[in-house]
Amino acid sequence: MLILLIIFLALILFFYWNSSLLFHKERESRELTSDESKCFSPRCRSIIYENGNEKAVLFIHGFPTTPYMYAYPAREFSRNGYDVFSPLLPTFGTDYKEFEQSIFPEWFGFIDRYYLSLKKRYKDVYVIGVSMGGAMTLKIAELHRDSESSPKAIAVLAAPVAYNSLIRDGFVTSWSFYIGRIVAMFAKEIGAGYVDGKPGAEDGNDAWVGYSGTFPRQGISLVYNLKSIRKNLGSIRVPLISIHDKGDKTVPFGNQKIITGNVSSRKVKVISDKMPNFNHTHHSLLMYNSTRAKYTEEILKFFAEV
Repeated sequence: MLILLIIFLALILFFYWNSSLLFHKERESRELTSDESKCFSPRCRSIIYENGNEKAVLFIHGFPTTPYMYAYPAREFSRNGYDVFSPLLPTFGTDYKEFEQSIFPEWFGFIDRYYLSLKKRYKDVYVIGVSMGGAMTLKIAELHRDSESSPKAIAVLAAPVAYNSLIRDGFVTSWSFYIGRIVAMFAKEIGAGYVDGKPGAEDGNDAWVGYSGTFPRQGISLVYNLKSIRKNLGSIRVPLISIHDKGDKTVPFGNQKIITGNVSSRKVKVISDKMPNFNHTHHSLLMYNSTRAKYTEEILKFFAEV
């Protein structure tokens, strides 16, 4: 009986060590730049429309995808009086072997420097992010709160601030993450490859461009850094629009409630629909044919009102 109890407690501690990332420490980050000459496809490259407008919008892509997910909204924002910037994050869309050597603080450091460079050129800068890009958008608003470098307004779509949170929030993104730290000790990647469109995919999901497979160490780095983003949500005061599909299979819908329930913004718009049962994860909401026009218009309208 005692042996069984010891085994049970050991399992509990093991899963807690994995899910809480207890004692995890990020290595010292480097200042990375994005080398688009290494892109595995022309569609991986940054999307930039500069038309001499007085306001700009920054699109931040997700993990492990590329700016091509914003091909449609980037054009629409350009047509509606914005200079548009959707940069490729360092080590994304190029060589996944380099991606395996990078971590979240390095990706965010790049996009934060990029954002600040836009603030020097434009009075009003708006930020939009899907998935990890949404988490980075929140972090930018937190980091530059109550200052001249604060964004004018932000839009987050399917943004994560919690991953496996069964007890606290009632959802689990991936049960396999409970052994993620062990896997990361032995594998840099599992089934890694390059995706330049998905033939036969539905609803515009054929436009997806990025890495395939699993990257345990990069996933852990992302999840670990979500903790501080969630902790600091209350410091966000800029206008915010949050969009999340109730059937999202990549980032649990419960994340939207955490975000909108904790920010201090006086102007918050929440959109939570449920699209038909397409054969995709209901996650890349500005890429799918069924949602990209509707949600782009919602964001344009919201930004025009702030």
